[in-house]
Amino acid sequence: MVLRMGRTSDARERLVQSAIDLIWQASYGAVGVDAICERAGVKKGSFYHFFASKDELVVAALDAHWATRRVDLDRVFSPTLPPLERLKNYFAHIFARQTAVRQKYGRVLGCFHHSVGSECIQAAPVIAAKVQSVVTMYRMYLETTLRDAKAVGLIRAGDPVVHAKTLLAFIEGALTQARIHDDPELLRNLEGTGLALIGLGSAAQDAEATHPG
Repeated sequence: MVLRMGRTSDARERLVQSAIDLIWQASYGAVGVDAICERAGVKKGSFYHFFASKDELVVAALDAHWATRRVDLDRVFSPTLPPLERLKNYFAHIFARQTAVRQKYGRVLGCFHHSVGSECIQAAPVIAAKVQSVVTMYRMYLETTLRDAKAVGLIRAGDPVVHAKTLLAFIEGALTQARIHDDPELLRNLEGTGLALIGLGSAAQDAEATHPG
């Protein structure tokens, strides 16, 4: 009885994690409520106790996944670090994370939020709105770092907002290519191109090394 109550108590979390796992590996359209319930070990009737629809579950999954990403991003983009170090750490983190994802799931999966968002942008407005919100919060890590880089003279031209959007677009494109080819090595050398895109070439990196922080 105690075990059953414990299992029931985490049914919502298991549904959310199952939705992340299945949809990230396949797609929003390819995964139905039955498959999610089977993966989670939850009866379909219990599913509707927690969620009114599949879309509501997917929104919860997006929130849950973002909560885990924020922990990593808060560390990688810590304001105690010089801006260039934050960016270099981030590029290294992308490669390490997708390598770990491949080990766990059997292939490179890219970005969960962008994968869901690109599929649901017209078909599921509530999901699209959630993805747009998450992507905006994601981009703010880059934007804040680039503002800091400009403040210390590492970037002398351009708008940090535009740079952040450009850099995120580049990263998401690289993640998509890595997923298509199932090749994390495509992410190993993001740093050079990424920094060049925002005007952080070798001269700026030398200045950071000479005058850190």
